[in-house]
Amino acid sequence: MKKIIFILFFIAVSSCKNAEVSPSDAINTTDLVTTEEGLTNALNGAYALFKDHITFNGIVDQNNMYLRQFYQLSDFASDDIVCGQVTEDPLFYSFNLLHSPGQSNTRYFWYVSYKIITGVNTIIDAVEKSGKNDVKTQQLLGECYFLRAYCHFNLVRLFGKPYAVDPGSPGIILRTSLTDEAKKARSTVAEVYDAVIADAEKGASLMSLSRGVQYASKEAAWALLSRVNLYKEDHAKTIDYSNKVITSNRFKLETKTTYPALFANAKAGNETILCVAFTAIDDYGKFGSIASMVFSDGNSGWGEEYASSSLRNLMSKHPEDVRWSYIKPLKDGDGAVQKKNGIEVYYISKFSFQDGSPNLSSPILFRLSEMYLNRAEAEAKTGNTAAALDDVDQIRANRGLEASLYHQALPSGSTAMDVVLDEKRIEMAFEGHRTYDVFRNKRKMNKSYWGYHIQGLKETDIELSKTPAGYQNLVIDYTNPRVIYFIPVDEVLSNPKAIQNP
Repeated sequence: MKKIIFILFFIAVSSCKNAEVSPSDAINTTDLVTTEEGLTNALNGAYALFKDHITFNGIVDQNNMYLRQFYQLSDFASDDIVCGQVTEDPLFYSFNLLHSPGQSNTRYFWYVSYKIITGVNTIIDAVEKSGKNDVKTQQLLGECYFLRAYCHFNLVRLFGKPYAVDPGSPGIILRTSLTDEAKKARSTVAEVYDAVIADAEKGASLMSLSRGVQYASKEAAWALLSRVNLYKEDHAKTIDYSNKVITSNRFKLETKTTYPALFANAKAGNETILCVAFTAIDDYGKFGSIASMVFSDGNSGWGEEYASSSLRNLMSKHPEDVRWSYIKPLKDGDGAVQKKNGIEVYYISKFSFQDGSPNLSSPILFRLSEMYLNRAEAEAKTGNTAAALDDVDQIRANRGLEASLYHQALPSGSTAMDVVLDEKRIEMAFEGHRTYDVFRNKRKMNKSYWGYHIQGLKETDIELSKTPAGYQNLVIDYTNPRVIYFIPVDEVLSNPKAIQNP
């Protein structure tokens, strides 16, 4: 454990010109790549940063964790989750759109993202200078390229406009070399996408081993390329990479029988392409877990955010849908759903019940269902409605909806895109997709329901026919500048080339 801790420290400081570190078990860059243990441990350190609580600005805040911040910054801005009360946690700003450059969750996410990127850049630099090209080394090198692509992509989704809206607008700062200047301008959204695709493609070409779904693989790189090309609206490549994953025969769709246990057993899931593996040691309980804000069994979490009435209304046609298993109503002794602050309490359990713990799971970053839905969207946009509906039916047939398939026929009044996006909303709910799916497709996010995303209103004010004027966080257009976050103040103050979002 002492050696792993040092390796993490080594990664963080290795690019500093005057860093002088000489602990007794120090590992230099030569050791890093000439010993399999050193290389593997260094890469494990990068993976750990997705789930660890690390020091930021001199303190360790239990609320600060890459995955916790990513899911909150993504999903709490959507119409899938309703805010149940006022809170001092900066997650509140995702609901009410009152973003600021100084909010602690975006500052931490920016910091830890670039910490991961710096770490894998250090490994890439050392390995490529060494000339080592054995299969195991190339696999680990490919994983580094994947992680760099994944982190850059998540950053540009949160801090840059959707590609389909304005590819020439400012994205984020690309860090692809240890020799990059500290003060560097933001690349355009298009430039970031190009870099992400190049890294993911290179990673896929290098990876030939399967180390388990807790590590990147060529299939995970293909899944990332399916997602990135979907956002870029390169429909042919979206279909191609989705097909590569689907036909790899490494994964299969969960059935209506097995799906309810998928997220509590993600590491063994049939659909899981890549997850972040948590263990009992990583059970953060009420303080700092992903689940703690969206689930509680009484005292296990805060349980202050719930599945929205908007999502539940969409799902209401099919009570037999097994995807309801992740939406848990809090009922009183008479079986009625309880309310808090006028909001019906429907907890979310996709991040709960690994090993029976209400706050433990191994969050899935990529799974097979998404590949079918990505392909379906690309097919819908290229006019192949029959194929799009067939892909949607593949999902529905495995979720208890065998009697409600489309059979290549669109419902009256719906487009193929309506069907695909509704299905994806239900299937991928709470997994960090909804806001991006709405805004990159130039649609509006309708949050005209009671909840604490609304400033200054009461429950009795929310009647759709009488929605008060002036509350722009009820229906959010893709052109709203707050569909993305401000660049953190730390970056702007230290780097005058990093121009702030309007």
